[in-house]
Amino acid sequence: MSDLSALTQALITAAQKAGADTADAIAIDGTSISIDVRAGKIEQAERSEGTDIGLRVLVGQRQACVSASDTRQETLDKMAERAVAMAKEAPEDPHIGLASVDQLATAWDIDTLELSDSTAEPSPADLERDAHEAEAAALAVKGVSQVQVASAGYGQRRIHLAASNGFSGGYSRTDRGLSCVAIAGESTGMERDYDGDSRIFQADLRRAADIGTLAGERTVARLGARKPKTGTFPVLFDERISSSLIGHLLTAVNGSMITRGSSWLSDALGTQVLPAHLSVTENPHRPRVSGSRPFDAEGLPTAQRAIVQDGILQGWTLDLATSRKLGMDSTANAARGTSAPPSPSLSNVSLTQGDKTRADLLADMGTGLLVKSMIGNSINPTTGDYSRGASGFWVEQGEIQYPVNECTIAGNLCDMLMTLTPANDARTHLSRVVPSLLVQGMTLAGE
Repeated sequence: MSDLSALTQALITAAQKAGADTADAIAIDGTSISIDVRAGKIEQAERSEGTDIGLRVLVGQRQACVSASDTRQETLDKMAERAVAMAKEAPEDPHIGLASVDQLATAWDIDTLELSDSTAEPSPADLERDAHEAEAAALAVKGVSQVQVASAGYGQRRIHLAASNGFSGGYSRTDRGLSCVAIAGESTGMERDYDGDSRIFQADLRRAADIGTLAGERTVARLGARKPKTGTFPVLFDERISSSLIGHLLTAVNGSMITRGSSWLSDALGTQVLPAHLSVTENPHRPRVSGSRPFDAEGLPTAQRAIVQDGILQGWTLDLATSRKLGMDSTANAARGTSAPPSPSLSNVSLTQGDKTRADLLADMGTGLLVKSMIGNSINPTTGDYSRGASGFWVEQGEIQYPVNECTIAGNLCDMLMTLTPANDARTHLSRVVPSLLVQGMTLAGE
């Protein structure tokens, strides 16, 4: 079946015939193509096309999910029978269930979100050309010894959701990406870095030569890295990786973490978690942004909301099941794939930007560490204790002095977030709009 609306409805009908009390279904089809170039030649070329389907059935307060990539009617019937049999053996959960009719999204203007580029799919030759151009630009940077890979890709997907409560809706997405990873130095002194861009519209994608050049320049800047000093210093998280810091906050307010009692912010609702001048906002309706969506995976209408307002935590990120368990309303944040039930997940998030440039924050920090990349992840989800490997540049008197690596930065997220000072350099086309962030008083373990 090429009609995804008809396909999801056929799944629901099959589930009801098999004995399900209620059911919902998701169907995703699309194509993707990618070209990897190395040493002036194609290293890998891939193209995929297909349709994936998922069915969730509920029998009383028990549920089960099944998925497949075969859309024949006999497969749909077998899926439904298997799912109902599985649900009957599943444990009861008093909080699961479909949305009531009055909760459902009933109208949306998908065109205003601009999630799909109507221009023709790029040819493999177009993608190869872009990858070659990025590689050549990186190799032209003095000091770059080789390019690990230059990649160009394109994807197009259609998504449709339907449920036995009457909801039915879908939309299309496209994406176009280009990236380059460069290498400089020799033996144990080798360094690598990257640059890349991903957009919904081909016309918005940055030039391949610019991506390759910046990848090369970033890599060469890392040569001669050494360990920084050990002690307590301010740390400036570069815009490329600063969203990970806010990501720890967003994970801690996820309804799944709250209902399990495993979040370091479990008791923080209505309290201050950021400086008073900072807010964190979710907006699922930003045009030309990958995380935008008109409704969530349970058919509820999405809307802009404040997660943190003027430093005060406003609420959790909830789907129907977690909201019922907490005695709250869903925030329309359900997401799902084809093989699992819905769970809470965020879309587009923005942190208040500051009024200073990154250079201004470097001057303000005086002596400390500018972090450009991180490895490993040792975050205690219940206490907020934070420890990660980092590399970047040592700063003295507000000026970059030399590259550093093989160091660890540590602190506690509660304390770290309360000292944040944002720059004004966030890229507004990203799903997470977070500028460079200055954090005071972190522990550095270096030489």
